[in-house]
Amino acid sequence: MSSPARKVVIVGAGPVGCLAAMAFAKQGWKAELYESRPDIRLPASKLANKQRSINLAISHRGIAAFDAIDPAATQRFMQAVTPMRGRMIHSLNGDLDSQLYDRDGQCINSIDRALLNEELLEDAAASPNIRVFFNHKVTSADFDAKIMTVRNVESNEDLSVGFDFCVGADGSYSIVRRQMMRVVRMDYQQEYIKHEYIELRMPAGQDDDGKPTFLIDPNHLHIWPRHSFMLVALPNKDKTFTCTLFAPSSDFDRLSSADAILDWFRTYFPDALLLIGEKNLLNDFSQNPRSPLMCTKSKPYHYKDRAIILGDAAHSMVPFYGQGLNCGLEDVRVLNALLLEEGVKSTPPSSAIELSDNVDKRLARALDRYSESRYDDLIAICDLAMDNYVEMRHAVTTPGYLFKKTLDNLLYALSSRTKISLTSLGPLLSRMPYPPGTPSGWLPLYTMVTFRPDISYATAQKRATRQARIIAGFSWIVMLLIGLAGMWIMWLALAFRTQVQS
Repeated sequence: MSSPARKVVIVGAGPVGCLAAMAFAKQGWKAELYESRPDIRLPASKLANKQRSINLAISHRGIAAFDAIDPAATQRFMQAVTPMRGRMIHSLNGDLDSQLYDRDGQCINSIDRALLNEELLEDAAASPNIRVFFNHKVTSADFDAKIMTVRNVESNEDLSVGFDFCVGADGSYSIVRRQMMRVVRMDYQQEYIKHEYIELRMPAGQDDDGKPTFLIDPNHLHIWPRHSFMLVALPNKDKTFTCTLFAPSSDFDRLSSADAILDWFRTYFPDALLLIGEKNLLNDFSQNPRSPLMCTKSKPYHYKDRAIILGDAAHSMVPFYGQGLNCGLEDVRVLNALLLEEGVKSTPPSSAIELSDNVDKRLARALDRYSESRYDDLIAICDLAMDNYVEMRHAVTTPGYLFKKTLDNLLYALSSRTKISLTSLGPLLSRMPYPPGTPSGWLPLYTMVTFRPDISYATAQKRATRQARIIAGFSWIVMLLIGLAGMWIMWLALAFRTQVQS
């Protein structure tokens, strides 16, 4: 007689929690998904989500994670995305500059967060191994006893829920993380940056036949960089754009009246104001909340063989590299690969070889490996995301950035002639965290982070740092040669003048 499947409880029914539930269910575990909020598929929930949700930019790392767990789901959600092949920079005078992401035409993909979450919830709820509980808020957890207390928000009743393993995918203010801190010596850091954001909406236009159409190019991520603040716009399937204004809190404080808001936009975003419309802009400012931006770092991410935190629960980051969700989905893929490598079973350990002091040795070893190997990657992408804010709001318009980007792409073209496709990486990434070996050739940082899920974030950061030193050295040599050439020309001119005078 076979042993019954173990039960994993996943706290948080966002995209990361849903994918984690699907990953465990695929391996034969019984999964229970607990969400404190109502079902986001309900009409009332959809209305609330429209007020506060930065559009997602799904890149190859997120797609690789979906492919590793449920390839069929990947095909479905990719039909709902809008590909963006580069940045469109909007200068203050209205000039446009298209900066492509990749020489091979690879794209990142814009998708509404709620739409993606709904698709994943549908897939999770359809699995016979997954049960979903909405309006159920976890209030405490005893990981040694493997029991957590859950409050039914509607009935105000407390329930005791037993589990074999717990996954915290419950966001930046994670209750699972806070409960783990009671039993784990966890290093934890939280930082709010001085900037906030507010979401705006750019409506669809109409073509000659009266049908909805995009007002600006839908195949770009649009950026209005203004040094200390910026506006970005991502396309939606309904021909609208979701716009997000990022600015220091002090700037938002000054936008306290309709006149102040309109004057500010006329000064810094005149073309965007025409596209959004004054009435729409003022309505969004009055209806949509100002939201903070924060970064959190923690270590370790697990406790024995009992619990682990993934996604924002483990590593909130600012959204300026478009990797927050991609990284969280990759967490699931990496954890799943490690569980497979260690031979973790969905049934309880049955021998002393597999069990020690009531701890599943294989599961504990997989979680140890996850915390140790994943830490450097998560620190790297959190730091890269912060650095990219400076690039997006200011550096993209500077001659130095444009020169370095051109040189970066030239070296990439000369040294890396073969495109590594996501399709070719799929089989490897479904069974191991990252393939062994070192990538060859020159690779731009953005390419490594966004289009190469076979390269870890930490490896990408280290490699980019080395390449940046080479570019900096080359730049100094070029400047020196230009200086020497200038001095030589001046010497020739002086010598010629002296000869003429004599």
